[in-house]
Amino acid sequence: MQTLGLASMAPGPNTSKPHPQHKIYPYLLRGIDIIRPNQVWSTDITYIRLPRGFVYLVAIIDWYSRKILSWRLSNTMGAGFCVDCLEEAIKAYGTPEIFNSDQGSQFTSDAFTGVLLNSGITISMDGRGRALDNIFVERLWRTVKYEEVYLKQHDSVQSLLMGLTDYFMFYNEERRHQSLGYETPSVVYQTARGGGVMIVDKYGAAEISVPVSKNWDSAIQLECEQASILN
Repeated sequence: MQTLGLASMAPGPNTSKPHPQHKIYPYLLRGIDIIRPNQVWSTDITYIRLPRGFVYLVAIIDWYSRKILSWRLSNTMGAGFCVDCLEEAIKAYGTPEIFNSDQGSQFTSDAFTGVLLNSGITISMDGRGRALDNIFVERLWRTVKYEEVYLKQHDSVQSLLMGLTDYFMFYNEERRHQSLGYETPSVVYQTARGGGVMIVDKYGAAEISVPVSKNWDSAIQLECEQASILN
């Protein structure tokens, strides 16, 4: 099937399983105008299929600039690699005002939320089943998979690790984004110019809406992407 470019229709691993005993925090981003770097960070986990199984990729992104602040690979779904990713981002870039995630058990764990609370960071979590609440990481996964994973067909964790290292460097430092006025995420993050987004409560509690940065040549109707952002 791999030789023919075919993929199984069977579902992959569920990367967002909640824990019944963990505290769930409300979603805080609806109606917020994101106007500066480090105002909002978010994270998510996706899986990547390899010839001998799956590995899991977590990343943290700055919403203003779309810059990837840190990322980690793991062959298990424990909270540890997510905590390591978070601590690396904080060490390198300081702390955001708000940190958003889904309700997966890795992100609701005491180990993960403890780092956020101890750092004075406000916690926000997506509504159940609402991938659009974390739209920028969902779009990142689509981009990474189409531009790196599916093209390179990595056959080992080591090959994937090297490929992602190069790709995320390219993504931050060289890949110019139309939505950032054809600047790179690193430039927008460093200069605090050309980024931003507003999450509008357009349909009550039903939808999130559109980017509003003046430099964006084509404001994207985020709610229309629901069918194309699945892992």
